[in-house]
Amino acid sequence: MTGGAEPLALAPAMADNLARWLDSERATRDRSDHTIRAYQADLLAFLSFLGGYHGTPALPATLAQLTQTDMRAFAAAERGRGLSARSLARRLSATRSFIRWMADRHDFDASRALASRSPKYTRSLPRPLAPQQAQDVLKITAGAHPEAWIAARDAAVLTLLWGCGLRISEALGLNGADWPLREALTIRGKGGRERQVPVLPIAREAIAEYLRLCPYSLQAKEPLFRGARGGRLNPTLVAAAMRQARQVLGLPPTATPHALRHSFATHLLAAGGDLRTIQELLGHASLSTTQVYTGVDDAHLLAVYRAAHPRA
Repeated sequence: MTGGAEPLALAPAMADNLARWLDSERATRDRSDHTIRAYQADLLAFLSFLGGYHGTPALPATLAQLTQTDMRAFAAAERGRGLSARSLARRLSATRSFIRWMADRHDFDASRALASRSPKYTRSLPRPLAPQQAQDVLKITAGAHPEAWIAARDAAVLTLLWGCGLRISEALGLNGADWPLREALTIRGKGGRERQVPVLPIAREAIAEYLRLCPYSLQAKEPLFRGARGGRLNPTLVAAAMRQARQVLGLPPTATPHALRHSFATHLLAAGGDLRTIQELLGHASLSTTQVYTGVDDAHLLAVYRAAHPRA
């Protein structure tokens, strides 16, 4: 091994394996395009590091010889480049998945490399807005842009995030065929999981107002929410609208579009909603994710249990 830091070009054989793994992740695990791009960047960083670390482009045989020392060296190099603990944890997770996949197909023992641990990190979550703050954001946004249809569009998207608990990607992924919204909206979220989300009249009315003003005709296979040039709305524009609203209202930087989804869950919980229902509405695979996401403490969980269980 050499300690060189200069990466080498990816070997054709490894490039082919990487492409096959990404195809497998997309097909069998229904990964989103965003996730696939992130995984590709993670693996390219890892394989590029190995090329410079060993002084020769990485091959399947290189992966078969990996040790915990190699994995720690990669982690140290990434942290040295300024990668956060959370991003590094994801990068190492993708790397281990690829190594495991390679070991199965090239018949080698990857236990030494797979024994490495990811760094611990504290998950930072957006703080929820108070109900009145959320309503104020929608009101400010509805009149913020000089183009009335764009202001109505931004307000409609933010209303879906707060009123239905959608992820911003889910809201912007809606097409003309989804309109008119029924009593419940079928959303396909992370991991291909489908869920039914009740649609509040306020959300339906906000979208109807946007469509009334929108200069583009509604087409079944075209985006419901359009950018100024007619393409699918970019999430950065929604973030910009939220940023403008929070500046007017004096809200903290944590008041982001995703904070509205967080507020949806928190407000439901405060009103007596149970965690399992909120889990379904948010599309979480695990109840523990919902517990962390809504900031529920053990005392509140115990109170919910005692109020709901017939023998409590």
